[in-house]
Amino acid sequence: MADAHPVSISDKLIQLLRSARSLTVLTGAGISAGSGIPTFRDSQTGLWAKYNPQELATPEAFAKNPGLVFDWYRWRHNLVKQAKPNAGHYAIAALEKHIPTFTLLTQNVDGLHQKAGSKNVIELHGSLQRLRCTNVHCGYTTDVWPDEPLPHCPVCDANLRPDVVWFGEMLPIDLLKRAVSASKHCDLFFSIGTSSVVEPAASLPYEALHAGVPVVEVNLEPTSLNVYAKFYCANPAAEILPLIVSAAWSG
Repeated sequence: MADAHPVSISDKLIQLLRSARSLTVLTGAGISAGSGIPTFRDSQTGLWAKYNPQELATPEAFAKNPGLVFDWYRWRHNLVKQAKPNAGHYAIAALEKHIPTFTLLTQNVDGLHQKAGSKNVIELHGSLQRLRCTNVHCGYTTDVWPDEPLPHCPVCDANLRPDVVWFGEMLPIDLLKRAVSASKHCDLFFSIGTSSVVEPAASLPYEALHAGVPVVEVNLEPTSLNVYAKFYCANPAAEILPLIVSAAWSG
């Protein structure tokens, strides 16, 4: 079982962080909760309350009713567009400035890490900031969401879709390889605000563990990873991460 430090911060953790030459951080929806963005499985609101998100975020749903799915994603896009990074996002961006080799692996599609200043970000599940063509032979992408019910590709006229990974789709293999490599070849690994159940991202902390890398879990509730993690912080990321950064590099 990991050492739990719900109030104080382990001196051992701070020492490891200070001495780390490479750091890999994995984030999930929990870190964006402090920015007012509901987790993917949270109940929908308003017009979307009657829909199950996992039934909308599939290729089959888009093929059956592309307008409905696109409307839902436009709602989500507008939600995250108005959101601002919280202290947890800024603390992770600060970590990148202190660690020579830093990799941020995120399951989030809200772009808040980049807004906070993080540079080396691998977006495992894509981004709501972008659209891409459904024609796999086209390759067109854009960060402009046209003001029309179902936009078409200006190159080949196929439907555009959010540039995110849907249920039943594979993560881009090159991104996954980079994520696995970053997990194995680091001095310290943080798992922050993630349920540790969505694969293949859930396996990344175990790639670190198998390589002998100490793992830190930051989550309000312990997950299945907790029994293997060296440290556990049962605090909101927006609360504990700035304290960890301050403790490691105060002054």
